[in-house]
Amino acid sequence: MIDLEQIRQAAARLAPWVRRTPVLTSRTLDERTGAAVFLKCENFQRIGAFKFRGAMNALLTLDDDAKRRGVVTHSSGNHAQALALAGKRLGVPVCIVMPRTAPAVKRQATEGYGAEVVSCEPTLADREATVSRLIAERGYHLVHPYDDWNVIAGQGTAAWELLDEVGPLDVVITPVGGGGLLSGTAITVKGRSPATQVIGAEPEAADDALRSLLSGRIEPSHDPKTIADGLRTSLGQRPFSVIRSHVDTIATASESGILDAMRFLFERMKIVVEPSGSLPLAVLLNGRVPAEGRRIGLILSGGNVDLEPLFAALGSQVASRS
Repeated sequence: MIDLEQIRQAAARLAPWVRRTPVLTSRTLDERTGAAVFLKCENFQRIGAFKFRGAMNALLTLDDDAKRRGVVTHSSGNHAQALALAGKRLGVPVCIVMPRTAPAVKRQATEGYGAEVVSCEPTLADREATVSRLIAERGYHLVHPYDDWNVIAGQGTAAWELLDEVGPLDVVITPVGGGGLLSGTAITVKGRSPATQVIGAEPEAADDALRSLLSGRIEPSHDPKTIADGLRTSLGQRPFSVIRSHVDTIATASESGILDAMRFLFERMKIVVEPSGSLPLAVLLNGRVPAEGRRIGLILSGGNVDLEPLFAALGSQVASRS
């Protein structure tokens, strides 16, 4: 397991490469919750999500031989684009194993950063088998989306920046899917402020992290139906080992609660946050986290929303009026 010193080193290592994302506040939100709320906006990070931190830290810590041979991962989401961009910046070859059913726009974005995309069947077994074959054939180094200590250290730098900017907090809330962001956040926060509560946020429809914390073992996520598509995956072994010892609890929100949080961020704060990134606000607004009189930090993990349905609907309205 990594410790606070490795998060500190990652923060220094990443400083020239990542955006120091803003921390926003809202008087309306403070009045509604009775708390002082600070929102760390990773929707403004490169590629629109916190994933760039972990991907870049993983590549920066490779030795020269591994950088020359290149890296591989399996992803159809933010990690794919994050690793592709990190590889482009550092001159490291990147290969992404992506399900053939992934949206064309995600494949195009990943290829646009210079990565090679290899298609596979849309199952975890085929993803992993394809990655293993490519490692055997080409000598790639695996950069797992979340079950990798260097990735986890990179993700923890978002919380490091948050604490640097706003000082002591009573609570820090972050989304949890595979667990990379939550585990990195927990190591950072508990290392710098042991009394601060660290809370994971996930959909009620994909509550495997809550069930895992309660049972003491990883409970699998069986293709849950939730709008928060970035949180559908099961926990990784490394993140779970941290979550068991460093995370105080997991709070959940309904699908309608997630949408309400997205709408609040859009209407009141004028920022676009994807469903997965809105979970920390959703569990705060639904009262699952006591808020009155507390200083609370929320990590909004990303802003990659598919806007096509929205603009298609607006286009239909324009067409109907003409």
